Amino acid sequence: MNVYQIVQIVWAICGLFTIVLILLHSPKGDGLGGIGGQSQMFTSTKSAENALNRITWGLGIGFITLTVILSAGWVS
Repeated sequence: MNVYQIVQIVWAICGLFTIVLILLHSPKGDGLGGIGGQSQMFTSTKSAENALNRITWGLGIGFITLTVILSAGWVS
């Protein structure tokens, strides 16, 4: 197994985890709960959402970076 294959495996895993984490996100529209301010009542879910956002952004940036590296042929 060479470096190119390892980078491809990491790229595929990064892509799959990005898809899973995007599907775990809650919808941004709060519906009727947003009218009375009920969406701000639970701060632990807000911090969990922030952590999920950061992990998703990190994986997305990693996926795009690995895509550029693999497509440019910088790893042989």
